[in-house]
Amino acid sequence: MLLCVLALLPSTWMYTAAADRLRTTADAPHTEVAVVFGAGLWRGEPSPYLARRLDAAAELYRSGRIKVVLVTGDNSRVEYDEPDAMRGYLTEHGVPDDRIVSDYAGFDTWDSCVRAKKIFGVDRAVLVSQGFHIRRAVALCEEAGVESYGVGVQDRHDGTWYYGATRELFAAGKASLDALFEPDPRFLGPEETGVEKALASAGRGPSEGQ
Repeated sequence: MLLCVLALLPSTWMYTAAADRLRTTADAPHTEVAVVFGAGLWRGEPSPYLARRLDAAAELYRSGRIKVVLVTGDNSRVEYDEPDAMRGYLTEHGVPDDRIVSDYAGFDTWDSCVRAKKIFGVDRAVLVSQGFHIRRAVALCEEAGVESYGVGVQDRHDGTWYYGATRELFAAGKASLDALFEPDPRFLGPEETGVEKALASAGRGPSEGQ
């Protein structure tokens, strides 16, 4: 019984940390930046799951709830470039190129959250991911110092969805260790001004608390 309780503690922490932070595209707070996490490519294009995350981000942009989209994903090898594929999809769906910022070293959720804060200077953001992942994203970004609200994209419950939901049970353990020990990302690098420049292009204005 004790082992079961210990095993469930990370998931309980995630649910508690994100309990009052989940929104929809219709009621997400007006926030300057949205962060979209990578979710795989198919033949160089966003996977269906990633496409739905990007659709939600584009909707947030069109409705005026955000000004800039930070796409964060894996570009660890030349032939695999999640951020550029995400950028291309967003521009095709109405988000101007100068309102999109790419993080090429978002190798996992913790890395993406820490880099959003330390490299791109994001203090407050709407996070966009699938429903089974969004609580972990919110919990980790909060731990990394980003005031976060999560938009969980809904998907049909196919094999991929069940795999992702099951994977979260194990990922919760790593997430709790990341939050506890706060390791540096695999690649940190120098600070970047992409978000600042994109906000300047958008005509930065008050968005807090709206």
